[in-house]
Amino acid sequence: MISHLHLLQIRLQLHDYQSAWLCFLSAFLVSLISIPLLISLIKRYHLYDLPNDRKEHKLPVPTMGGVAIVAGMVMSLVLWFPFHYETPQIAFFFSVAILFGLGIMDDLKDLSAKYKFVVQIGLAILIAVSGIRITSFEGLFGIYDLSTASQYTFTILAIVGITNSFNLVDGIDGLAGGLGFMSLITLGMFLTISGDVNTALIAFALAGGVLAFLYFNFNPARIFMGDTGSLVLGFVIAVLCIRLLQVNAVNVNPVISHTPVFVLGVVLIPVFDTLRVFAMRMWRG
Repeated sequence: MISHLHLLQIRLQLHDYQSAWLCFLSAFLVSLISIPLLISLIKRYHLYDLPNDRKEHKLPVPTMGGVAIVAGMVMSLVLWFPFHYETPQIAFFFSVAILFGLGIMDDLKDLSAKYKFVVQIGLAILIAVSGIRITSFEGLFGIYDLSTASQYTFTILAIVGITNSFNLVDGIDGLAGGLGFMSLITLGMFLTISGDVNTALIAFALAGGVLAFLYFNFNPARIFMGDTGSLVLGFVIAVLCIRLLQVNAVNVNPVISHTPVFVLGVVLIPVFDTLRVFAMRMWRG
């Protein structure tokens, strides 16, 4: 059997990634230029992330860095992404816009967790209805093709779970951004190899914005992404994971064997941390 490394050596041709590089670099430059301006604006209006027991910083740090990340992604996609206005595309970008607005509202007014949870479930349902769904476990736990009800259930759980996982790890310098960047690059590469080049561009565009943000986010962090960034980051990664599952499920010769296991590995750390936090809270009552 040909190893994944050998497949990468064969298939990772530079010309296949021309648009990916353009998306990545455009988003990186837009975010890199806009973050210092954003920090100055945030300081002027005293929009800070305050310390607590899940965060390592001791002093207030500017938040809402996600504004620059999303701005970089959007500008990049406007320039290079082939919009076809198909139902999945419309549902995806509409959901990103809603989550972006929700994140801004939460960073400004500290919305209730219940309200954010309801919105996330609604958007997850929208994504599932549009056709982006987990359709098969490919033999994981002895399960193959899923019923329609199971497809919706696992899709909603995956989107809401991964979105909140990245939201929870945002309080540690470089963690959410670092994990997000690695996940996006991995998903972008394997989506491209699997033939879904257009969806891969979304991964590379967001990765470019996140990399620029990381320059300002490593210890000591000068800015945090806030819910404005972490909600969008987690949501996009969740949808890309599901899309990779879909693409490999229908390929005659899938690039990845046991895709569900691979996808779980991509998001393992934030998901595990989320489960750990919930377990500790339940233990403490």
